[in-house]
Amino acid sequence: MKFAIFGTGGVGGYFGGKLAQAGEDVTFIARGEHLKAIRQNGLRVDSILGNFVLQPAKVTDDPAGVGVVDTVLVCTKAYSVPEAIEQMKPLMGENSFAIWLGNGIEPTDQLVNAFGQKHVVGGLTHISAFIAEPGHIQHVGIQPHIAIGELDRSHSARVDNLLKIFTSIPEIKSDIPDDIRVAMWEKFIFIAGTSGVGAVTRQPMGVYRSVPETRAMLLKVLEEVVQVARARGINFDQDTAQRIMANEIDPKPAGVFASMQKAIMDGKPSELDNQTGAVVRMGRELNIPTPVNDFIYAALLPMEMKARGKI
Repeated sequence: MKFAIFGTGGVGGYFGGKLAQAGEDVTFIARGEHLKAIRQNGLRVDSILGNFVLQPAKVTDDPAGVGVVDTVLVCTKAYSVPEAIEQMKPLMGENSFAIWLGNGIEPTDQLVNAFGQKHVVGGLTHISAFIAEPGHIQHVGIQPHIAIGELDRSHSARVDNLLKIFTSIPEIKSDIPDDIRVAMWEKFIFIAGTSGVGAVTRQPMGVYRSVPETRAMLLKVLEEVVQVARARGINFDQDTAQRIMANEIDPKPAGVFASMQKAIMDGKPSELDNQTGAVVRMGRELNIPTPVNDFIYAALLPMEMKARGKI
């Protein structure tokens, strides 16, 4: 299968690197010093499950020069997806499909709006990885996991074929959930909750989930996102927020910081508008009250605007 990895950060670098190491035809889309380093020295991946270097690695900043591929793994920041959609059009042929693998729920809809549902497969990943320096990906935690599925819950040969490829890579856990949209929203609930509360408290997960007042805030954030999801037709029950708290948040290491939280705390542009902001936006569109998310978004927005040079 011919792959293009659009966004060669922690997610794209790791999963694309493992695909290439397994013998798949993989082209990485990168830019700047990262592109230069990969061209010169290959793609270096240091992982808790074993280090490797792809040299040479197929890499470019010109998607038009790659031509049509079978699968585009879109691994940019969520705020870069509209730009990525324009740039990846030369990669998309009659039988091509794209999968969003970053944080956020709206990019999959943006891909569908741009290319049609025929050309989009649902997906999500779990991994803790980042660019340590140009050309160098660091995987520091979490068993790499990828889940994929047709957005209409149908069975397809293309998803089966992709799953077969990923399951052949022993370091990666892969599966096809019964309903990929439910799985994607479950991840989004977790991400939006921990990113928002983590950023507004500026504390690691172990602190804000333990202090009664901030734990209550976190649970309320989760509940609001669940209500938005239910209004969008996602089949969640009333205990979903409590389940995510108990099964996904409470077991995590105490020192965890969400990527959006880290960006805000470092004074860098973040995915605030694509996570907490998306909850607020969708809530207003659906007439679903989201008062705690509203507060968190308003509290963090001046820092985001400053990081983007808007104030």
